[in-house]
Amino acid sequence: MDPSQQERPAGLRPLEGIRVVEFEGIGPGPLCGAMLAGLGADVTLVTRPVAPEARRLLLDGDMPPEVALDHDKNVMSLDLKTDAGRAAALDLVAKADALIEGLRPGAMERLGLGPADCHARNARLVYGRMTGWGQTGPLAQQAGHDINYLALSGLLHGAAGEGALPRTPPTVMGDATGALGLAFGITSAILHARATGQGSVVDAAITDIVAMLGGLLNVARAAGSVDGPSPSPFHDSPFYGVYRCADGRALTFGALEPPFYRQLLARLGFDDVDPAAQYDRAQWPALKARLAAAIAGAPLAYWRERFEGTDACFAPVLTIDEAARHPHNVARETYRVYAHAGREVVQAAPAPRFIPARPAP
Repeated sequence: MDPSQQERPAGLRPLEGIRVVEFEGIGPGPLCGAMLAGLGADVTLVTRPVAPEARRLLLDGDMPPEVALDHDKNVMSLDLKTDAGRAAALDLVAKADALIEGLRPGAMERLGLGPADCHARNARLVYGRMTGWGQTGPLAQQAGHDINYLALSGLLHGAAGEGALPRTPPTVMGDATGALGLAFGITSAILHARATGQGSVVDAAITDIVAMLGGLLNVARAAGSVDGPSPSPFHDSPFYGVYRCADGRALTFGALEPPFYRQLLARLGFDDVDPAAQYDRAQWPALKARLAAAIAGAPLAYWRERFEGTDACFAPVLTIDEAARHPHNVARETYRVYAHAGREVVQAAPAPRFIPARPAP
């Protein structure tokens, strides 16, 4: 069956009844709105008479509507530079639980749609502000994008070993993380507003959110496992990394714990390697070279057959199209596939899942 025709199993839509007004932007703001809509919120997207230039250049290609971030949203075009447009926007705000905007700090205030203006109409409103640098600070008015925010947070440095240039997937680690942080902030503030009657402003800066989500990295750094004088398990060890196969494809191992490392060695046939010496860093360079040579000796299909379904902490490096067809992702309906203009386009399904409680009798 065409995956796009499959019906997802019925589940809770926990944001049903929540009303959100989203002002048009690009990147994390629209993604946040799409996340909330995917969980049941009623999102009204206020667009401009002429779309922002970056949206026209980057995001207005030929794609099925289901993949666009305005899917599942009610779209209303308003000219916010006119009195009538502002009045219509404030009427929407008066009935909303939350607002999303991603303009440069001060822009909404200049339109007469800043927090004070909106809270005058709706004191319970959660006013969500999505920016890279935040509403305050020396960089608040400076332009930036995903990779810049990652760089300033310190986390981009942790994406590569000593002497190597770090690389990161575009728009994922910064913009998408920011969208998730804003969605978390908005839902938290809605709970507060419902309990107290008091609205608030959610200042969601990508640099702040990425830094917060780097908590695990900071734990590893404090332990000397990252960004220290000793070789890092995450960059230098043989048991955690990406390896090239004979057919040019790639695979990953992440066997950090001893039980998983033992399975990795057993599946590789490295019976002469002592599993108890896993963290003997002096042995890492030679063993990593040996493992890389072994992986390079066979195609990815061979290694998938050998490792998938085991506890060796293995996964193949898949394209998005392949990921949409992997049996695990198909079973969980993680992706939706749409036929469009002679090609297939992939979109992720809403996450996380919510399952109704079924108390035991």
